[in-house]
Amino acid sequence: MTASGPLDGVRVLDLTSNVMGPFASLHLADMGADVWKIESGGGDTIRRVGPARNVGMSSNFLHLNRNKRSIVLDLKSEGGASVLRRMIAGADVFLYSMRPKAMRSLGFSYDDVREINPRIVYAGAVGFGQSGPYADRPAYDDLIQAASGMAALQNRKVGSPEFVATPIADRVVGISTAMAVCAALYHRNVTGVGQEVQVPMFETFAQLVLGDHLWGHSFDPPIGDWGYARTMNPDRRPYRTKDGRYVAVSIYIDKHWRSFFQVAGRPDLADHPKFVDVHARAENMEELLRLLSDIFSTRPADEWLADLAAADVPAIETNTPAGALDDPHLRQTGFSFVEEHPSEGRINSLGIPQAWSSCAPTVRHPAPRLGEHSVQLLREAGVSEGEIGTLLASGAVTGEVGQRDVVGAR
Repeated sequence: MTASGPLDGVRVLDLTSNVMGPFASLHLADMGADVWKIESGGGDTIRRVGPARNVGMSSNFLHLNRNKRSIVLDLKSEGGASVLRRMIAGADVFLYSMRPKAMRSLGFSYDDVREINPRIVYAGAVGFGQSGPYADRPAYDDLIQAASGMAALQNRKVGSPEFVATPIADRVVGISTAMAVCAALYHRNVTGVGQEVQVPMFETFAQLVLGDHLWGHSFDPPIGDWGYARTMNPDRRPYRTKDGRYVAVSIYIDKHWRSFFQVAGRPDLADHPKFVDVHARAENMEELLRLLSDIFSTRPADEWLADLAAADVPAIETNTPAGALDDPHLRQTGFSFVEEHPSEGRINSLGIPQAWSSCAPTVRHPAPRLGEHSVQLLREAGVSEGEIGTLLASGAVTGEVGQRDVVGAR
């Protein structure tokens, strides 16, 4: 398989499912790693989350699993477990998102895997740090948003604890897991030593939330309340314009404020004691944000956007997700594009956001059908044609319908 990117040549055995783990392996796959997506007979749970043209190929799955190849293994059978052990011998990374005790019961703890391949990076995107009382609890995005304080932060904006309208904990921890894997690979390449890395969901997301919102509780004893007041203010939001559209602005430094008040036709406010500098604005933030809401309602969006751009005040129109897909900047940079999936037809795909001067990552192939590459990956793991037939017949390995017919053909 042709690959490209800085992780070209790295083989990842990906036993994750849902969002957090697959988002981690998506980053590795996009960077050029050869990701073998190892699924159970029912497939990754995210295959059935979201609209789909065909069962098991949902919108969410398509966006999380490109650049990966799928094989279905029954790890509770000796045949399936034996295949995985053979794959481990030639892998660089073993990535999982099950609870560690489940990995131990399957016979694939770090000690088990290290015995086969001592150079492997064994990475777990787990729910909770394993030295705490929650070690064996299940973890999902909503639970982590609640436990970390994120849901309570919304209380001051909307009047009750609320979840953020995206699985933000899953996504953040997925990125952190990919970063940890890359660091462990670098260490392995320098020292020759593999290792176990655990990325706990609770602690990782709590770091993100508390870094902003401990606020006065950063000190012992506290010198103020918790919560970054500006970001929690209910009036901090996109502003409705005269024509019913919404504009987001980030008027942050003194220069921006002076320019904004000039554009708004209120130059008198630039030297108002309540708004004259960052300290005064912080003390009067609620009044200032309510004032912005009134000001933006007086003119249409296009007029605001043109005048604010000319004054170099950071502003942008508020998109829906569908609107973002058609954003002219994202289209021109190639971030969003339409591709032809071999089974799902035309789909809107999301590009790789970074720009590289060399070893540029690419979108090499779309998300796989369940078991699409089972036979191919068995061959690459060194399994003979006779063994492949036996494994398929026993159900230890499952491929797409018709794969039994191609065993023996190359």
